[in-house]
Amino acid sequence: MKKEQRIIWIVIGISGAIVFIISLLMLLIGDQLDLLFNVIGIRIAAIFIAFATFLSSILFSLLILMHNKTAVKINDDTNHRAEMFRELQFASTNYSIIDFIDRMLIYEESERYIEKCLSQKNMMFHMIENQLDKSDIFTHPENYQFLTIRIPFKVIEGKIVSSITFDKLRFERNGVDYEFYPADHGIESRAFLLYNERTKRNNTIINLIMSKDSTFYRFDEVNQFTKIKIYINITSLLGVKVKGNSELYFTNPEQIEGDNSNTYAIHSSNFLITERPKIIKG
Repeated sequence: MKKEQRIIWIVIGISGAIVFIISLLMLLIGDQLDLLFNVIGIRIAAIFIAFATFLSSILFSLLILMHNKTAVKINDDTNHRAEMFRELQFASTNYSIIDFIDRMLIYEESERYIEKCLSQKNMMFHMIENQLDKSDIFTHPENYQFLTIRIPFKVIEGKIVSSITFDKLRFERNGVDYEFYPADHGIESRAFLLYNERTKRNNTIINLIMSKDSTFYRFDEVNQFTKIKIYINITSLLGVKVKGNSELYFTNPEQIEGDNSNTYAIHSSNFLITERPKIIKG
């Protein structure tokens, strides 16, 4: 805006100076013009009037232009604020908050899904243990162990859940952290959402990949954890996304189940919103 005003003022200054110089020149050579036309007074007066009219017209046009630009800018800003308010109002009434309930299960992932993951080279529904190399998992899958975590949940506030994604999983045991991240850095891992007709409960399912040398999980042992922290993103059916983290408080298993799974009874879970609800575009 300031640059445009500077250019306009320069154009006005140059044009005005040219008109003024021509008018002054005609005044100085008035005698010669009088010999030629004999009406020098009238011509000089007409030139000055034209000069004043020219400058006043440009100045008036400039004022109108500046006013219109200001009005347009104010209108754009008002419309932008109104749009932001509408989006904020929509997001604040159409988000989803969930609570993890009942029992969390950890068990070996199905061979069918492992083969599908390796053949398609797609880890959208998997998270890998910290510092693992994604390409090496596809090259040497025999060096890695595939797990599945299933956690029932219920919507405690807001609309129906459309999708759930994970940014990070952290398991704590005796002061040691075991962290899992999406295989593709910067891209969230998506969880399966499964509705159990028998129990009438929704389940979120995410797969984990760890090295066989890892001490995170042993199939022949009871695997106890101090706490589990889930960095999660919840998107409602109307496209409003909430980012937060959930801490699970549970009872560690006392025995290994028949299918070598561990079952953790969840007493409570705390969900903390870390970013305000926002509408997902597209």
